[in-house]
Amino acid sequence: MTQENSDTVRINLERRVVDSYDIIIGTDLFPKIAKDLKEISRASRFAIITDSNVGPLYARALETRIRMTGLDCKTFSFEAGEKNKNMKTVTSLLNQLGKARYNRDSLILALGGGVVGDTAGLVAALINRGVPYIQIPTTTLAQADSAIGGKTGVDLPAGKNLVGAFKQPVRVYMDMKTLDTLDDRNYNSGLVEVIKYGVIADGLFFEYLEQNMSKIRARDKEALVYIAKQNSRIKGTVVELDPLEGGLRKILNYGHTPGHAIETLSGYKLLHGEAIAIGMNIAGTIAYLLGTGFTKEDLARQNDLLMRMGLDIWVNPKITKKDIIKKTLSDKKAAAGKARYCLPSTIGEMMPYDRAYSIQVESDIVGRAIDACRKGSRIIF
Repeated sequence: MTQENSDTVRINLERRVVDSYDIIIGTDLFPKIAKDLKEISRASRFAIITDSNVGPLYARALETRIRMTGLDCKTFSFEAGEKNKNMKTVTSLLNQLGKARYNRDSLILALGGGVVGDTAGLVAALINRGVPYIQIPTTTLAQADSAIGGKTGVDLPAGKNLVGAFKQPVRVYMDMKTLDTLDDRNYNSGLVEVIKYGVIADGLFFEYLEQNMSKIRARDKEALVYIAKQNSRIKGTVVELDPLEGGLRKILNYGHTPGHAIETLSGYKLLHGEAIAIGMNIAGTIAYLLGTGFTKEDLARQNDLLMRMGLDIWVNPKITKKDIIKKTLSDKKAAAGKARYCLPSTIGEMMPYDRAYSIQVESDIVGRAIDACRKGSRIIF
């Protein structure tokens, strides 16, 4: 109820918002998705948003399944790649949906990897001031990270994910079958986020990854389902406690401050996970330099597991530390002209820093860490 007092009228908008949702994990889930739509949504029209890589593989099959249940569904696609995760793509999709008369009775299905999920999620947050959406991640990266938690967004020339919104999905479907069509590079790259969860939150899960790497690399379905459940549990717990990244949720950014800088400086020739692997090496080295408790042995275990996935953890000699540091200052998490870093205290635990869970790090420390993370470096601390 509005309140009037003298020359001030106060509008009270306190409310309880329930954004809870289920994550369905399994194999060959498209028939279930089509069947569930009538039960979980009042929408009358459905739009699949995908990209040029995933669309030819899965979009027609999903659209056909949905249409077979008597629902109205159409697919919208954009050119694949991080370079197309931008406002131009968002505007194009919004225009296409608008011309096709997708109104507030619509629901969007984000079918693809992290780029698709982030972009389609932002479109869902913007079209008609917001419509519900479902995440259907088809890559290890998206299943491990970006499909969970409601972060949506696109890149600007100034940096990654600088435009976005918190928009929780109404459901997430993780179909292990969609991982079969991933090439090894994309499959391995996505597992960086899985390793990250072990470092930031669960030492026992990290040990599981160490002991079962051969199964994971062989894409054993039982191992993949177990990983997906653990990822969902770890990230879900963090998001429940801090849905808008006020503190604890920042630990999910471990390795991302330098990783995003390196990804951008590579001209996106590096995949996201490949850049984050290098970023984790740098951030872990910073933690060791600052004496957080993260030991040489912890750093070696982390890096060994990354390398066992066939990942390069070393900074390209063509990228200067000056450029990396400069780029980190444009990171959305930077403050007072300094980059902020989330740092581990041991495998499975992060530094709380008085519940801020990140700390400003002086450029000379960052520079020393970068130098130590070049292949063949003889720097010994």
